[in-house]
Amino acid sequence: MTARRSRHRSAAYAALALGLAGSLALTGCNSHSSKKSKKSSSSSSKSKKRKIIGGGAAAAGAGAASRRVPDCYPSTYKVTFSQQTGPKSHVAVKFKNSTSRDCKLYNAPLLRFDNAKRPLPLLQGTPGHLDGTRITVPAHGYAYAVIPTNTAATKGTEQKSVAIDFMGVSASSVTHGPATVDFAEKRLHISVGKSKVTNWSSSIHGAQLAGGVDK
Repeated sequence: MTARRSRHRSAAYAALALGLAGSLALTGCNSHSSKKSKKSSSSSSKSKKRKIIGGGAAAAGAGAASRRVPDCYPSTYKVTFSQQTGPKSHVAVKFKNSTSRDCKLYNAPLLRFDNAKRPLPLLQGTPGHLDGTRITVPAHGYAYAVIPTNTAATKGTEQKSVAIDFMGVSASSVTHGPATVDFAEKRLHISVGKSKVTNWSSSIHGAQLAGGVDK
């Protein structure tokens, strides 16, 4: 009887040991699988974040490119001239941005009257020695420059035409132009002598002030 009980107990212990071993093995597998799942999930999450960040950077770059302001271009209908008489006599140069985008102008217009070899000197410096003045002309907006002609020497004689160049980002560079305006064709009477031209300004008053001919 005692021997039979001993055999039963041994068999029970063996079964219990096998059950515990199987349970531990299953737990280990589940734990390992869980870790793998977490790692996979974390890797997927990081990948998604990288994609989102990369996409955001690309979108920001595209936005910056779309906001880049182009240079303004001269043409016979975008640049007009008018002569003002009296003690504060001057020639007003007006540029119209006829596009639907902003554009930028640097320093002053370069004006060669009657096929002159050199452009009119600049009142606020000479090309290559300017401070890089730049203005942004809004879509369908205007910019102005002034040529003082309030003395006999600066008024000089009536001109037939003018060739217009626009400066580039460097004060000594000319990148856009020339455009030629025929005064006779437009029935304009423009007299310019030994004068100088101001930098571009966002308002006619600002240009007149710079030229010393403000009213």
